[in-house]
Parts: sequence; structure tokens; C-alpha cells
Amino acid sequence: MLYVHNLATPLGDMVIGATAQGVCLLAFVAADGSDVGIRSLEKHLGTERTMAENEHIQQAKRELEAYFAGVRTAFDVPLHTPGSAFQQQVWASLLTIPYGTTTSYEAQAEALHSPKAIRAMAAANGQNRIAIIVPCHRVIGKNGSLTGYAGGLDRKRWLINFEREHAGGAADFDLFSQGS
Repeated sequence: MLYVHNLATPLGDMVIGATAQGVCLLAFVAADGSDVGIRSLEKHLGTERTMAENEHIQQAKRELEAYFAGVRTAFDVPLHTPGSAFQQQVWASLLTIPYGTTTSYEAQAEALHSPKAIRAMAAANGQNRIAIIVPCHRVIGKNGSLTGYAGGLDRKRWLINFEREHAGGAADFDLFSQGS
């Protein structure tokens, strides 16, 4: 069963989904209210959704509340991240990017010993279904510019600035505005 619940955040409404294994979805609600991401996940998992919470959703909600209060820098909620072996590797690498910092797609590819796989790495980052908790927003262009983010570049900028500020660093990313 795919449990689904709506969640209000400082960046707008999100939908959170979880199976018995862990959180498998955290996405910003589309402007048109469509649920393509949920339908795709239902199909991928071979299950149906129910608008209810399970223990993983409840834990994620508590952890996200602490994150947005600026007191949580990492998440402990179990995750369920179905995907290819390559996607699993890329998403796992996202979890190693420290709070309040950024890295480039190139550096991420090199860290995974796949320096020529930058485009594949970027594509796998783009298929991350668990925003914020699996911090794909911390990956930027090699030149320091903001690059694609499913939640939109304004949200990506906000998340980077928010984390930098709460990590005790400078939170002014004016240089990113040139890459937006």
C-alpha cells in the first residue's frame, strides 16, 4: 500500500508518500494540482494509494518540521527508493552532501568514479522522488549556477540559502541569479 498525505511547508504544499518500508515520495504539489508523480509511483510499485499516514509519514513530518525550524540538518526516517542500480548509487551519493554545502554534477560524478557520466548523473538526480530529504537541491552547475530542480529554481535557491544560513555560513547566493 502507498500511503499519501499532504503537507504544508514554508515553500508551499507538498505531498508525502510512504510504503511499509519507508518514505518513497516527497514532492511539491503541481500548480495544476495533478498527481502524475503519485500515479507513476503507484504503477512502479504495483500498488494503490490511500490518503492516510503511516509511521514513516509521521516521522518524516516531525523531521521536516524540525528541518524548517532550522534545528535538524539530517534525516533519520527510513527511505524506500525504488530505481535502477545506477539511480540507487546516485541517490545514495546525494545523502553524503553535507548540510549547508553544495557540490557540482561533475564532482558528484567523479566521487562515484564515473567522470564521464555527468549527464546520466544529472538525469538520475532529476528522477529523485524524495525532495529535501534526499538533497538533490545541493547539486549545482560547475560554474556555481543554479540548474534544474523539479520544485523550481526559486525553491532551490531558498533551500540552499536556508541551509547555508543555519549552518553558520553566508546565505547570499547572488551569483546564482545569473544561472537562473
